Amino acid sequence: MPAAPWWIGERVQVTTTSPGRTEVALRPVRVADSDALFHWINNRVLVSLSAAFRPVTRAQHDTWFAGILAADATRSFFMIERSSDGLAVGSCQLLSIHPVHRSAILQIRLGESFARDQGYGTEAVMQLVRFGFDRLGLHRIGLEVFATNMRAMRAYEKAGFVVEGRLQEAAWIEGKFVDIICMGLLNDRP
Repeated sequence: MPAAPWWIGERVQVTTTSPGRTEVALRPVRVADSDALFHWINNRVLVSLSAAFRPVTRAQHDTWFAGILAADATRSFFMIERSSDGLAVGSCQLLSIHPVHRSAILQIRLGESFARDQGYGTEAVMQLVRFGFDRLGLHRIGLEVFATNMRAMRAYEKAGFVVEGRLQEAAWIEGKFVDIICMGLLNDRP
């Protein structure tokens, strides 16, 4: 069995572009996080912000979760916790990490409704981006977002992402076609 990537099990708190602001921290997923993740993936309103909703059984979730806990050099999965009390409010990940192209795809989900519109998502994205660029040596991080999810698009833009393209009517969400916006961010540090 290959050795776990060096970042597995590491707590991450990277300085963001907002000096002094540390409302959230990224930390490794724990077995105890399974129930929250199961609840969030079965929340139709929440899931429909970024994917087509399909109920997930406990068995399906447990299989997926076992994969998240396993060492995988192509993915870095973190929980987003509120710094003030350590409460997990969401999750985020870099996936499809490609060592040759030095690229990855970013995904984030704020699972707790009270965590939205607090700047937590923007801050978590900034921390994950810094982790990807500074610790993993990535050159590019990309993402896809529904054109209807303006809150997420604003958070990504605040973190420095730019629109690279639009996939017209590329997703069937809640009874209608939705455009997907492709965004990207390059590590332009020397």
